[in-house]
Amino acid sequence: MAKIELLVGTTLGGAEYVADELAAQLSSLGHENQIHLAPELADLDPKSLWLIVSSTHGAGDLPDNIVPFFDEIAAKNPDLSQTKFAICAIGDSSYDTFCQGPEKLSKLLLQCGAQVYVDKIQIDIQYDHIPEDPALEWLSQWQDQL
Repeated sequence: MAKIELLVGTTLGGAEYVADELAAQLSSLGHENQIHLAPELADLDPKSLWLIVSSTHGAGDLPDNIVPFFDEIAAKNPDLSQTKFAICAIGDSSYDTFCQGPEKLSKLLLQCGAQVYVDKIQIDIQYDHIPEDPALEWLSQWQDQL
């Protein structure tokens, strides 16, 4: 079974709830997983899958709780060539910065050599009022690859 690190960027708790639902589904399949609300590089296994569940805050920024992680990666520029990641971005399409926060983290991870595991999902709360539903459907599409 796979090991998955769920890195959560949340302002009001919605992304955390989505991460909880994804973790429950992964656990039901026998996968080891851990949710990180304040991720730090030292706490993460670079060989596990990093599943990033994050909303966008302000003008296309990451939520405050995950900014220190972003800053740590930017400062240390670690070798993440053994790391694979997937992005579950949550946003509101009425803003022109729709899902841009998680996209910034994705670009930084790629610069450090990490590889995209599956295509990201961008959940629009304008249309998906229960964001965990499309997130779980997205996970169902590729969970057999783990």
